[in-house]
Amino acid sequence: MAAQGWWVVPNLTGMRIGISITSRYVGAGPTVAVANALARAQAAAEAGLDHISLGDHHSNGPDANYVQNVPMIGRILADWPADRSIGGLFLLPLWNPVLVAEQVGTLAAMTDAPFILQTGIGWGEADFAAMGARISDRGRRTDESIKVIKALLAGDVASSEMLNVDAASISPRPPRPVEWWIGSGVGEVPLRRAAREGDAWYAHPGLAVDEVGVAVSRYRELCEEYGTKPRVALRRDVLLRPDDDEAMQMGQEMISAGYRGLDESQLVFGGVERVAERFAELGSLGVDDIVVRTMKVPQPMALESIGLTGEVRRQLG
Repeated sequence: MAAQGWWVVPNLTGMRIGISITSRYVGAGPTVAVANALARAQAAAEAGLDHISLGDHHSNGPDANYVQNVPMIGRILADWPADRSIGGLFLLPLWNPVLVAEQVGTLAAMTDAPFILQTGIGWGEADFAAMGARISDRGRRTDESIKVIKALLAGDVASSEMLNVDAASISPRPPRPVEWWIGSGVGEVPLRRAAREGDAWYAHPGLAVDEVGVAVSRYRELCEEYGTKPRVALRRDVLLRPDDDEAMQMGQEMISAGYRGLDESQLVFGGVERVAERFAELGSLGVDDIVVRTMKVPQPMALESIGLTGEVRRQLG
């Protein structure tokens, strides 16, 4: 793709559309929460989406019913097409890097496609305190964890004084290289981390459309500096309805009610044609992967939205 300023000539035939399955089902009960997540994964498989992943959050309280990514990925893999990638987000400062590498090595051995290892640095003092970590160390711990995990997945013996790791080694290891998606905002330090360490920059869902092109341009400059190949994956909260007017009304009402503090420039909602246009716009700005998170709606509506996402994917080729 050739860049002119912040504009990037689109290559929509190379765009992948995947999904990050909702993990939180407040008040649903544990059995229903798991069943809802599995139903959404099945809908994504039937829709032909290119990849699927689950998020990471801890100490969610007694009623959140936040299903954890590692066991859910293992269960989803029983039915997910073996030639399509699956992955999970790991907030690395909250994890022991040896445990991450072991979980990824085992999960990656269950699929024929590359496993997507998404990283994040975490947020919230309470989350860190609950996991025995310090939020002030999260950047340094993330960089060190990436180094250790990469060494372990490559079959090396790894040690880290910072992370209290001494002469660790693991197996099984991924039978094929994992895709490292380095999640971050648009600051210079996190963008450098993504360009230096990742196979993709995993951009956060709060990035407004007018920020995407500028951030992508800087990320690509940094990839050129480090001699790495750029790839941009952008998460978006999305709602599709068969009727465009209904979807627009629902989306606007959710924004008015304060939906996650996001506005229309950070969300995508509408009928298939409108959403396809919005995705194409993002592709023209240099986005290679769009990771859909279904906006908070009742389960039957969420399943329908996931199915319609497959129609958007087919329209974009």
